[in-house]
Amino acid sequence: MREDDVTPVRENHRFDESRLWHYLRERMPNFRGPLAVRQFVGGQSNPTFLLETPDARFVMRKKPPGTLLQSAHQVEREYRIIKALAATDVPVPRVHLLCEDASIIGTAFFVMDFVEGRIMRDPMMLGASPHERATCYDSMNDVLARLHKVDFRAVGLGDYGRPEAYVARQLARWSKQYEASKIDEIPEMDRLIEWLGRNIPAADETTIVHGDYRMENIVFHPVEPRVVAVLDWELSTLGHPLGDLAWACRAYHCPPGIDGVLSFQGMDLKAHGIPSEEEFVAAYCRRVGRSSVPDLMFFVAFSFFRGAAISQGIAMRAKIGNASGPDAALRGAKARQTAELGWDVAQKCEVAKRNS
Repeated sequence: MREDDVTPVRENHRFDESRLWHYLRERMPNFRGPLAVRQFVGGQSNPTFLLETPDARFVMRKKPPGTLLQSAHQVEREYRIIKALAATDVPVPRVHLLCEDASIIGTAFFVMDFVEGRIMRDPMMLGASPHERATCYDSMNDVLARLHKVDFRAVGLGDYGRPEAYVARQLARWSKQYEASKIDEIPEMDRLIEWLGRNIPAADETTIVHGDYRMENIVFHPVEPRVVAVLDWELSTLGHPLGDLAWACRAYHCPPGIDGVLSFQGMDLKAHGIPSEEEFVAAYCRRVGRSSVPDLMFFVAFSFFRGAAISQGIAMRAKIGNASGPDAALRGAKARQTAELGWDVAQKCEVAKRNS
């Protein structure tokens, strides 16, 4: 962790640190003070805090203050899935407790171990060798495959979501969230929603899905090119695994030159050690036993739809003052661009269908 990853607790996220300290001291063995609290800079949804004691460091995830969109910011679900996955080969932090009593610090929260390692804010991994990049991306691919191979019923997650119609459910949920947080009209988003509803693939599958699987939500070993923890499970549920795969592939479909949006287009990925989309997808298929992913482009369009809806929610939280990240207004402004990208992919799917 770098020092610029954390900051003093921001004004709109302050809480009674003394009350938190007394609560944790009574419930976590060997937890002793003094307690120092700082806030992580990254993240746009559930505010995240570094808790430091003389003996250890922990991480606390809590709901943001204020009025929240229905079904959003469910730290209770994050706690549940991380605890369940501890019994699998998917690397996750160890969780310690969940507090649903809002009288302690104002919202529900949970506490987990701080995992020492590297979070790659830039997926180009500047400063890394091509071999290290290739190995990191392969480890990221391997962990995604491991997640999708977990028997969710065996780890107690059989009721973590409905095991069917993931795309239809997500389309309904995020369309509703988008409308509830809409600031400006985005015609491309309306067209994309309509197109997705007409083109949902007939083939359905169910695995655990992370919902936001990308390099910034992964902790790599401090010196080795391997994943040691997957973070930010807020959007996890039971659903179609290609939703996660497509989400991880968005950089291959973003044009260059859009501020704040990663693009692999026009880059010599081989020289950098980064797999092509075909190589990344083939490695995933080999690990999970798939022969192909014929609906991948639909799921890419679907991922841009979800991204646009999420960005719109960030923009609304910035407007009302309870956003988690300091750059929330800038990130929220990406809603229009993301919807345009999704609509462009949808149109390409239509051209491909006509030419097939």
